Amino acid sequence: MRWQHHIKDFSIYLKLEHNSATNTIAAYTRDLNKLQRWLDDHQINMDPINITTTTLKDFNQTLGGDLQASTQARILSSLKTFFSYLQLEEYRVDNPMDLIEAPRLGRKLPDTLSEEEIDLLINSIDRSTPHGERNRAILETLYACGLRVSELIDLKISDLFFDEGLILVTGKGNKQRYVPIGSHTIKIIDYYIKLVRSTINVQPRYTNTVFLNRRGKSLTRAMIFTIIKDLKQQCGLKKKISPHTFRHSFATHLLENGADLRSIQMMLGHESITTTEIYVHLDRSYLKTALEKFHPRTTY
Repeated sequence: MRWQHHIKDFSIYLKLEHNSATNTIAAYTRDLNKLQRWLDDHQINMDPINITTTTLKDFNQTLGGDLQASTQARILSSLKTFFSYLQLEEYRVDNPMDLIEAPRLGRKLPDTLSEEEIDLLINSIDRSTPHGERNRAILETLYACGLRVSELIDLKISDLFFDEGLILVTGKGNKQRYVPIGSHTIKIIDYYIKLVRSTINVQPRYTNTVFLNRRGKSLTRAMIFTIIKDLKQQCGLKKKISPHTFRHSFATHLLENGADLRSIQMMLGHESITTTEIYVHLDRSYLKTALEKFHPRTTY
């Protein structure tokens, strides 16, 4: 039971000290439980304090055959963070993961939609029904504000500052940021709230939640994925898309139309500009345009 004791304490540490998101903590816990199950299956009697690098290398070798490189790398990252925590708490003097290399990952560029494809998806929504108007507002908000799906379903009415043209978004680790919102999207959300949401018998817990299901409760991540999947099939779009595709499209279209990376970083809520820089790879003409516009010796 030593594993569960330390995993529980680690989860508390992540929440209180790092302000980690619930989904992040759950992912760490799953990865650590995977290691514990592997130890049990192989009758290896080692706890987090005495487990060795050799044993962890053996565990790592079993991951290579079953999992994608990105999943393997994430599990190894979880283990390294866990043992770093044990070092910090002085349960261990070393980190047994230090000599274990994660698989090299190729940089995958995000899938995006063109403006025409986004229009196609949104225009295919049957707006004759209440949930059709809701779905339209959902897609418009995802694209207009570049929200993560978790940020969308957690959006509160009290977070809408339409007079100022802003919404307050709570992102990863409960970090908040203000994101601009255009008048077009404001009108669509306002229409949904006043003429559709107002007819729903809202459950007490969700009186401040913007997007609701028919039973007056918050939408789930799975429901947003299903809405987009059904619309994609309905309009015959062949691309593989998800709610996150709208976020990628938001950032890409901003960049293509001249927005600077720092502004995009702030709107997306990226902690590091390095994360935002991936969008430069989608349209290298951005670099040429920036040089020609801002460098004094590009023209004579």
